[in-house]
Amino acid sequence: QVQLEESGGGSVQAGGSLSLSCVASGATHSRYAMGWFRQAPGKEREGAALLDSDGRTAYGDSATGRFIISQAQDNTKTTLHLEMNNLKPEDTAIYYCAAAYGSQFSDQWISTVVGGTGNGMDYWGKGTLVTISS
Repeated sequence: QVQLEESGGGSVQAGGSLSLSCVASGATHSRYAMGWFRQAPGKEREGAALLDSDGRTAYGDSATGRFIISQAQDNTKTTLHLEMNNLKPEDTAIYYCAAAYGSQFSDQWISTVVGGTGNGMDYWGKGTLVTISS
């Protein structure tokens, strides 16, 4: 079993920045895809950013040019980061960390998952709330 724990959510004014982190622990694997998905009130979940263990990254349309996904690893855990800049009120949502393990992820898979609702990801965190005020 894999545990994902997000942190870093909060409230900022439009134009500001926030950074999110997600620590993955448990039965992780050396080959993985990890990403951030978000769900605004009354809306479907959508992908924000995704990366894989080969270093490839992909972004959802709303995140491109403003969000940066990165990772850090040590011997015991992988930490996923999301730097969010020039935030807008429409970025208000619960942000979820998600992971998939054990496969080689094709470019098409990555593009499809980050462009969708997260189908294909196996593990999910509980989410962290991001609120952007105008």
